[in-house]
Amino acid sequence: MAELILKPGKERSLLRRHPWIFAGSVARTEGRLRPGDTVTVLDRDHRPLARAAWSPHSQIRARVWSFDPSATIDHAFFKRAIAAAVSRRARHPRLRDQQGLRLVHGESDGLPGVIIDRYGDVVVVQLTSAGADKWRGAIVDAVVQATGCANVYERSDSDVRALEGLQAMSGPLAGSLPRELTIDEYGVRIAVDVAGGHKTGFYLDQRENRALAGTLAAGRRVLNCFCYTGGFSLQALAGGAAEVLSIDSSAPALVTASHNLRLNPGLDHQRAEWREEDVFQALRGLRGEGRRFDMIILDPPKFAPSAGHAERAARAYKDINLQAFRLLEAGGVLMTYSCSGGIGIELFQRIVAGAAVDAGVEACIIHRLAAAPDHPVGLAVPEGEYLKGLVCQRA
Repeated sequence: MAELILKPGKERSLLRRHPWIFAGSVARTEGRLRPGDTVTVLDRDHRPLARAAWSPHSQIRARVWSFDPSATIDHAFFKRAIAAAVSRRARHPRLRDQQGLRLVHGESDGLPGVIIDRYGDVVVVQLTSAGADKWRGAIVDAVVQATGCANVYERSDSDVRALEGLQAMSGPLAGSLPRELTIDEYGVRIAVDVAGGHKTGFYLDQRENRALAGTLAAGRRVLNCFCYTGGFSLQALAGGAAEVLSIDSSAPALVTASHNLRLNPGLDHQRAEWREEDVFQALRGLRGEGRRFDMIILDPPKFAPSAGHAERAARAYKDINLQAFRLLEAGGVLMTYSCSGGIGIELFQRIVAGAAVDAGVEACIIHRLAAAPDHPVGLAVPEGEYLKGLVCQRA
């Protein structure tokens, strides 16, 4: 069995149950190793600590499958782990009846590099690490058995695979996709493009926050920026918004958003307006038009994929929040988000606070938001808390 021996002191993070072993922590390896192979991790005194997947091309050289160094990593291991993850969600009252659901959330479910989402009768698998890629067949078999879904599609096309020395892969793994795939999310019908949509087809992490937006929208003039396929917009309309202006730079996303609105004939279509425009420019243009809003939603893409991009990203977050505060009526609410791992919640709050000061407004936080409960954060892996949000009310 191949072994990975750590440098002195580098076992501390493993003893705290953090599953990543960085290149600088590795003293040497022993035995023949190929990408994705399982290694036994040892400290400098050769005490066994864990079983992990080897990734020679990544700065994260190994990811722990099990902190039991005697564990066997085989088909049965993935069967147990995936069944346990599915069962945990089935016991959660907010998740039990969801048609769109994350079933496995990487490290937080003990399966680094494994993302599994379910949309009705279709399961989407995303494998982002060398270890996960090596066990593709076992993972697919396990998820089919745990869910009873015969239709499995792979969306392993994220940029992080290149860091693992892996090529992008996308396509059916079992069964087939329906002609149109839709889910019901708290009474709103939404089309999901598994093959071509963002992530695995939809942003499931914002499910509960979209529902909250619906409860806050009654009677308000709503502006939804970076609206993608209109999830927040539809919930706002369902919640009784007086009007909803939705802006995105992607024409295909807006086509899907308009289609999603048609899927919901009970909503007042006359209250919805869609604009294809760069949000940064649109916010300034709306101020020039004299438009005002009682509720603004900012759900931008990832501005800072790593801490190295934080400074530039902070300027972008500051800009959109500043412009939003200038468009917000007294008593109005701003729902603002960051999904950038390089921007922590404390920094994000400082950015939003600075935007309010520069806009000359007073505001307070009435809700702190995070990803939905099917996207858990492991206590030992704070890096998993990528999505953070604030609901601020203007005085």
